[in-house]
Amino acid sequence: MAPGPQTLAPSWFLDCDSEAVCAYASQAGKNNKDPIAIAEDLFYTVRDGIRYDPYQVSRDPEVYRASAIADADSNWCVPKSVLLTACARARGIPARLGFADVLNHLTSDKLSESMGTDLFAWHGYAELWLNERWVKLSTAFNIELCERFNVAALEFDPINGALMHPYDTTGRRHMEYVRERGSYDDLPLEAMLETFDEVYPNMEMSGASNDAAFRE
Repeated sequence: MAPGPQTLAPSWFLDCDSEAVCAYASQAGKNNKDPIAIAEDLFYTVRDGIRYDPYQVSRDPEVYRASAIADADSNWCVPKSVLLTACARARGIPARLGFADVLNHLTSDKLSESMGTDLFAWHGYAELWLNERWVKLSTAFNIELCERFNVAALEFDPINGALMHPYDTTGRRHMEYVRERGSYDDLPLEAMLETFDEVYPNMEMSGASNDAAFRE
């Protein structure tokens, strides 16, 4: 389905018209008008410019705004996807968010114990309109993390997209997509947190309790 005007418009979370997001997005392909080249630069800027940290899950809606994420040194898959999506819109590329549940067969003992499971619900990625089609791009794992854990870093592919690898570089099972949760024009934070409360009842999350503040 071709993109509608909402895939280029600012929203509460995807505040692509904010000064912070515009400044971040301007780093990519400054003198290039080709959307593929801009998207590629944005992909690597977000992938490697923000270190992956799965322990930063919060209930505070403010930390999920793209303008707040732009200042982060580290974050997890959903905020990084929010930032890439907002940056793409800021550069005139239709973009939205995509989500799926994945099993991480190589989850660390520490993270597995914290979550109580190897299932990552609402794994986030960006969907960009490139070459007249929606392309799924995951920027979760930065290059340094991939090298440390023998996982091939995801590379930008404007045709096939870039989703998590099913195996690591040694042939061990890595990521398994088990459920698609669909595409969204803005972050469905309330639904995400409800799922987290069900799937991860013992996981601690920082920040204020979820309420209607982000709808204002």
